[in-house]
Amino acid sequence: MPYDIAIIGAGPAGATLARLLDKQYKVLLLDKRDLMEPEEEERSKCCGGLLAPDAQEVLGKMGLAVPTDVLVDPQLFLVRTIDFDNNLERFYQRFYFNMNRKRFDEWLVSLIPPHVDMGMKCRFTTLSERSEGYEIAFIHGNRIYTEKVRVLVAANGAWSNARRQIFPESEKNRRYISIQEWYETSDSIPYYGAIFDSVVTDFYSWIIAKDGRMIIGSALEPSKEAGIKFERLKNELRDFGYFFGNRIKREGSYLLRPKSGSEIFTGNEHMALIGEAAGFISPSSAEGISYAIRSAIALADSLNKGIEGFQYRYNKNLKALKRNIMLKQLKSMAMYNKTLRALIMKSGILSTEIMTETI
Repeated sequence: MPYDIAIIGAGPAGATLARLLDKQYKVLLLDKRDLMEPEEEERSKCCGGLLAPDAQEVLGKMGLAVPTDVLVDPQLFLVRTIDFDNNLERFYQRFYFNMNRKRFDEWLVSLIPPHVDMGMKCRFTTLSERSEGYEIAFIHGNRIYTEKVRVLVAANGAWSNARRQIFPESEKNRRYISIQEWYETSDSIPYYGAIFDSVVTDFYSWIIAKDGRMIIGSALEPSKEAGIKFERLKNELRDFGYFFGNRIKREGSYLLRPKSGSEIFTGNEHMALIGEAAGFISPSSAEGISYAIRSAIALADSLNKGIEGFQYRYNKNLKALKRNIMLKQLKSMAMYNKTLRALIMKSGILSTEIMTETI
């Protein structure tokens, strides 16, 4: 018996959709990780693991509270903004949940009702079109499996192979490669570091403390110079006074940075895209969890009214989210203009005075 809906990717977008879909549907959820059993090696998405206020708000509206075992030290109430272009520094108050990203995904998966079939450690490979949907293939262990589905949902990130097999890449969407490295450190870092250096990237870089470790990351142009620019960033941070010892691990992934809501891909009559696979990510901060969950809510509402015509309803539900992308893009234009950023930072608007001996 074919599945009504198959979801590729069990991150915040895919797990939320699987939880909210009506019981009338036969649903399959696939992920290449095992999010149902703890693993010795914690393989997780290349993500800073911060739950921003927008994401906190959407979880609250769903009546969800993040479990304490998902959180890690320290909890963060400040952003330290370092502008190497203008030799400026400011602190801004903002409240983040600092968390273990893999445990966050595991928690969301644990909320999925038992009628959803879940295939963990399953790597999606290919799809072929049928008159009433797709036939998908995926690998589990050493075997290849196939399933027929009426609607395929791509929830597997910006470099979604499901999306790329059906839709050509858009020249409008700016593509970046996100690189981050974990280091041993003895530094106490009770803030989230946001770093601007236009020689390194026209986006931004970050520092995050997590359980006695330091994450250094950057969203870079995907070119042969990406590694060189990342090394420049680390050297600048060392010169600025940061100490980080042995490297623990290195992670990387692609991300798309939309300029407007018109660059969001939603799919076709047999495929839907949610989260980063659709291009939903903040153009100003690269925050994606709130968009992942909100796009999943929009799609679930549409599908629960029936598969016929779901794309029309899905796009209608996304209007507010697309407007939000446009507003974030306007904010981005000010943040990433060196002259405007210098004026804002020098003015001290919304910044916080810090007693330096406590930092």
